[in-house]
Amino acid sequence: MTSVPAGYNSKFFQHVLALLERIDYRRADTPEEKEAIYRLRYDAYLREGMVAPNPSRRVTDKYDATAWIFGLFIDGKLASSLRINVGSKDNREIPGMQVFADHLTPLFEAGKTIVDPTRFVADYAASREYPALAYLTARLGWLAGEFFNADVILSACRAEHQAFYRRIFGHRPVCAGRAYPTLIKPITLMVLDYPAMRDRVHERYPFFRSTVFERRMLFERFREAPRVAA
Repeated sequence: MTSVPAGYNSKFFQHVLALLERIDYRRADTPEEKEAIYRLRYDAYLREGMVAPNPSRRVTDKYDATAWIFGLFIDGKLASSLRINVGSKDNREIPGMQVFADHLTPLFEAGKTIVDPTRFVADYAASREYPALAYLTARLGWLAGEFFNADVILSACRAEHQAFYRRIFGHRPVCAGRAYPTLIKPITLMVLDYPAMRDRVHERYPFFRSTVFERRMLFERFREAPRVAA
């Protein structure tokens, strides 16, 4: 379990750390594992009015082929999911480039490594029962930032979710909401200077810390992900 510096004994921190003991981050590698997450996405997006009903009851796109797709399980039950794509100057195929290329292209040209966490969804009952679920799901993107030596971590989110990313990590919005493929509601791009904020976040929220072993277990096997087909 993540160690906690003295002074972090509030109910909130204790709740997060207790939940961290019960969760299991699992990378979705098999078709069956991915299908369960595609359906979780659909249920969550439909409930929030982000997608129209469709017979397939699933949400997926071409970026799933090059992503690290994770499910977060609580006591063995799928509770949430996050997808992570990583881009660089030589491989710019990340979801954010579909809509925010004007903001991301200069970063790539400057040689930045960008972690793009997307498809952040949660089971409705689990999100109601476990208020800390959002923090521990977002933690996956933070761990990716450290593993891949990211310069920037993105958040492409709805307006009502901006406060979470600004307060917890220090993300800042760089544009107004824009139409996003497959989604009904507009999405805003937020960016984070990961090296500048890393220590501050670890000090305030120690459960975002991780070990080399944990990061390797999550990301190392498919570190060289295949690129999106042209």
